[in-house]
Order: sequence, then C-alpha cells, then structure tokens
Amino acid sequence: MMKQAKNTICLWYDGDAEEAARFYAKTFPDSSVGAVHRAPGDFPSGKEGDVLMVEFTVMGIPCLGLNGGPAFKHNEAFSFQVATTDQAETDRYWNAIVGNGGEESACGWCKDKWGLSWQITPLALTRAVTDPDRAAAKRAFDAMMQMKKIDIATIEATQKA
Repeated sequence: MMKQAKNTICLWYDGDAEEAARFYAKTFPDSSVGAVHRAPGDFPSGKEGDVLMVEFTVMGIPCLGLNGGPAFKHNEAFSFQVATTDQAETDRYWNAIVGNGGEESACGWCKDKWGLSWQITPLALTRAVTDPDRAAAKRAFDAMMQMKKIDIATIEATQKA
C-alpha cells in the first residue's frame, strides 16, 4: 500500500473502479494507478478475490475507487474541474471523456462513462467571466451558457465586443 494520504477522495463504482482509474491515469498528467486491493471475503456486490478498492491519483489528487455496487450513482454535486491552457488541451480532455462512452453537458461540463462529472474549463474562460469590466464578463458568461465544450476563440471575441 502506498503512503496513505491524510485526505483522500473516495469514489463509488459499480464493479469497474479499476477500469476507471486506468482510464484517468492514461488520460490526465500527474495521474497513476497504485495498489489494487481484492476483497478478503464475499461482500454484497461481489465475491472474495474481486477488486474491492483501487488507489489512484488524478492530476495529483489522491483517490480511492470503491466497488460498492449499484446502490449509489455519481451526480453533478461532485466534479473534477480541469483548468486547461488552450483549445488543444481543452479538446483533448473533452474528447477523451466524451469519446470513451461519456456524454456532453453544458458550459464545459461532461460526464465520463461511469457517470462522474468533469468540468473542462479553459483558463481563458475563468479570466473572462471574472473580468473587472462587468459588461465584458457578462458577455463571456452569456456566450458560455450557449456552449457545451468551451470554444476559447468565441469567449475571447466577447472580450473585444
């Protein structure tokens, strides 16, 4: 077992925590899969020897995937927010998540195939919607509200309007 973090995000999966962890590790920088723990006995949603927990890191954040069964589902109350530097990085992460069985949502949000929500948020968007010029910030915000994946060129164009 790797050194236990003082605070770890525990994410509930229905038997596919290891698959999810391996996807995150190959998709995002500073991400990896650590220990895979097998159940020492039967449990409500599995048998002895099945993967029970997976230690992994997503962009430097320690996580534990728990194969807890079908009782609980992910929802938008929890999401990973990924700050991107340019359109290519935004597209890469968005397309990886959506293209791997995920789904698009609104305003830079999408869900992976396990139902976990992700905000793929260009730094340009954050700067635009927090612009001290409140009219410019509103134009950027209004443009964002019409988007699924964020289009940085469109957001930046609102700043010049």
